[in-house]
Amino acid sequence: MTDKVKKISLFSLIALVISSSLGSGIFGISTDLAAGAAPGSALIAWVIVGVGILMLSLSFNNLILKRPDLNGIFSYAEAGFGQFAGFISGWGYWLSAWLGNVAFATMLMSTVSYFFPVFDDGQNIPSIIVASLLMWGLTFIVNQGVESAAFINAIVTICKLIPLFVFIVLGIVAFKADLFTANFWGTFSTNFEFGEVTNQIKNCMMVMMWVFVGIEGASTLSTRANKKSDVGKSIVIGLLGLLSLYVLASMIPYGIMSQQELASLKQPSMAYVFEHIVGSWGAAFISIGLIISILGAWLSWTMFPGEATMLMSRAGMLPKKFGQTNKKGAPTFSLMVTAALIQVFVFTFLFTDKAYNFAYSLCTAAILICYLFVTLYQVKFSYQHLNEQGAKKQLIIGLIGSIFQIWAIFASGIFFTLLCFTAYIPGIYFFIKARKEAGRKTLFSKNEVIATIFIVIGSIIALTLLFTGQVKV
Repeated sequence: MTDKVKKISLFSLIALVISSSLGSGIFGISTDLAAGAAPGSALIAWVIVGVGILMLSLSFNNLILKRPDLNGIFSYAEAGFGQFAGFISGWGYWLSAWLGNVAFATMLMSTVSYFFPVFDDGQNIPSIIVASLLMWGLTFIVNQGVESAAFINAIVTICKLIPLFVFIVLGIVAFKADLFTANFWGTFSTNFEFGEVTNQIKNCMMVMMWVFVGIEGASTLSTRANKKSDVGKSIVIGLLGLLSLYVLASMIPYGIMSQQELASLKQPSMAYVFEHIVGSWGAAFISIGLIISILGAWLSWTMFPGEATMLMSRAGMLPKKFGQTNKKGAPTFSLMVTAALIQVFVFTFLFTDKAYNFAYSLCTAAILICYLFVTLYQVKFSYQHLNEQGAKKQLIIGLIGSIFQIWAIFASGIFFTLLCFTAYIPGIYFFIKARKEAGRKTLFSKNEVIATIFIVIGSIIALTLLFTGQVKV
């Protein structure tokens, strides 16, 4: 990398945060939420998730300002808990990034089928072929230079916000308060019941966390920002904008259609809700917006995994090959490896009934581990600097964020976290190879051996549950 490489502006960073998170999730969230929660429970879940993600964003903001020497989401785990923790965080982020692309591919082809029925539910051979061509095309664009891709992404962000605003405005006009409040808590007695409402809140966790995946996108590209302080600003500003959009887009449909009707809609459900409001042209309008939205998010998430493995290589966590860049500063080898793995995983379209839900569940489970390391380091760093002004406040922010992330991991389903451990095992091989390249005689410390054994056991448990049919995907 040279000083001549173009830098990313604050506006582009904000657009990157919004576009990275604002992918397919918002267009299908009404059905995913209605399948597990009534409006009252969903609103409480949004408050909990909003507070939790805000604590995460504030942690990012604080650490970026206090530790401007750290680059990439994994660097916080490494700084706080050692190189192996940094590897666990970085590898998890890399997994999350490319698994998110698989989810985008599934939803995109399902949406395109509205115009071209040959793609059916987005899980057939034609879907695989077109999704593969798009994936390799986006990889080529990013390989021509990350900063130019970020500029394209800023333009796409503006374009895809338009149908969302139209949906929200017309949805508010068509909103029926009596429908929204009918069985507001979704309980047998129709009154608030703590146990039942708590279960419904847990049902919301995976899908709500999924739509925020990408909030840390600006952090991943922090080395390319005009100013390091812009990175923290972009994350907080992006979060507030996203939270407003998500709450409106997910709650308005409860006042348009009943919970049962919403839960039975095909994906993308927003298209069919809008069709219910304005007629047949509504589904086409939203579908076009979704296609643009996914392509924008997919572009962002093609940048992130390659950038993450490149930075990990330079930190000595992956072999040097992963850190090589072309003349335009793009990590070509990392991009090609990631694209090849996405290509292999795209074939799962043929073997699971809900490829989209499976992919985004794995994606979310992987990123939650990374988020937890960020908030834990926020706690550790703040505790170490308690004598400084504002440190106690930052400590509380980190504690709340850490408690939330731990709860979210269990509430959204521990099985998917354990299944992600399976993908850590080949990553550990590359980690060992990187240490050999560095000439280290001791490849693992005692604590790292214990952590590796824990990962292997978790993987065995997940695979056992999967292959014995106790858990279906």
